[in-house]
Amino acid sequence: MSHLTRRGFVKSTANAAAGVAAIGALAAEQADADTVAGAKPVVAYVSDPGAGEISVMSGDREVTVHDRKLAARIVRAAH
Repeated sequence: MSHLTRRGFVKSTANAAAGVAAIGALAAEQADADTVAGAKPVVAYVSDPGAGEISVMSGDREVTVHDRKLAARIVRAAH
């Protein structure tokens, strides 16, 4: 089991929050106003980090975006 420091935990949490905020912004740009106003949970799945392929899902809607920098940030935050 790895040793996790308080500083490491805060840093990981901050990176994850930044990634989630960026994903929310991408989803908001591509979703219509009704979906965004509905405030449904948003889930992101990085299917191909090398290609920057991210599937963003909310309700019954799925949008695929390509952003290598964002995909890399999400993957780093998950580790």
